[in-house]
Amino acid sequence: MKKIDRLAKKEYRNRSELIREAVRIYINNLGEWDKIFKAGRRAAKKLGITSEKQVNEIVYEYRHGRKSH
Repeated sequence: MKKIDRLAKKEYRNRSELIREAVRIYINNLGEWDKIFKAGRRAAKKLGITSEKQVNEIVYEYRHGRKSH
C-alpha cells in the first residue's frame, strides 16, 4: 500500500482514484490482448499452423535466414 500511496501522491490522486484507473486500464488491456490473440488464431488457421511447435519452427527459420510460409 505504501507504493500505491506514493504513486497516488505523485499523480495528485487519492488511493481510490488511482486503483480505479489501474483496474480500468487492466480491463481495457485484457480486451486488447483478446483481439490480438483472435487475430493470431485467424492468421494461423489461414497459414495452416496447428501447433505452437510449428510457430516456434517458423520463428526459428525466419531468424536464421530461412523463409517459411
